[in-house]
Amino acid sequence: MLGIIGGTSILHSDISSYQSRTVDTPYGSSDLFYRDDVILLQRHQRNRPPHVINFRSHIAALAISGVDTIISIGSAGSLHLTIAPGSTVIPDDYLSTAAIPSFFNHRIFHIMPGINQRLKDTLSNLIPGAISNGRYIQVPGPRIETKAEIASYATSADIIGMTISSEATLANELEIPFASVCTVDNYANGITKEEISYDLIVSHAQKNQEQTDKIIQSIISFLS
Repeated sequence: MLGIIGGTSILHSDISSYQSRTVDTPYGSSDLFYRDDVILLQRHQRNRPPHVINFRSHIAALAISGVDTIISIGSAGSLHLTIAPGSTVIPDDYLSTAAIPSFFNHRIFHIMPGINQRLKDTLSNLIPGAISNGRYIQVPGPRIETKAEIASYATSADIIGMTISSEATLANELEIPFASVCTVDNYANGITKEEISYDLIVSHAQKNQEQTDKIIQSIISFLS
């Protein structure tokens, strides 16, 4: 069973043929859209901003529903001029300055985190023109990062966002293969002279909506 996590773009995809249901988990409840061998999950459901997303509930709900492969679609900012807005990046690794949630809060347990190489290679072959190597850094949000922070992050990562590292880690804890596709909607603060705002990021994301829809449909057609 394929699980696809997305932002608000998921709700703009063709979900008319999907059924919705709410799945209760030990960590809360999450709303899913499902059809045949595909389940869609919108991460910002109940209008939650990035720093209060219930990541544990979302990943647990997918697992309870039988998902054995997770692809996460995320919006990202570019940390380098060579990765222009409109690009698609398939990360091969990630890091985080945000606190990552865990399913193992009551005993000592260490997992080996990472992106599933097989899934990453499949996505790289599936999405023409995608940048198939890059490091994703997760920051806490919800604020935009300072120029000093961006300059520091750019020494160790290529794109920046607020969600993927948490989703990847939790999927790894449940031994569910995980990979991600990131659409680059803007240059991060200070990379260019353009002033960054939330409205600007949203407007760029809307411009990338058609591209995101095509990516989601390609993934469903090939992997489900």
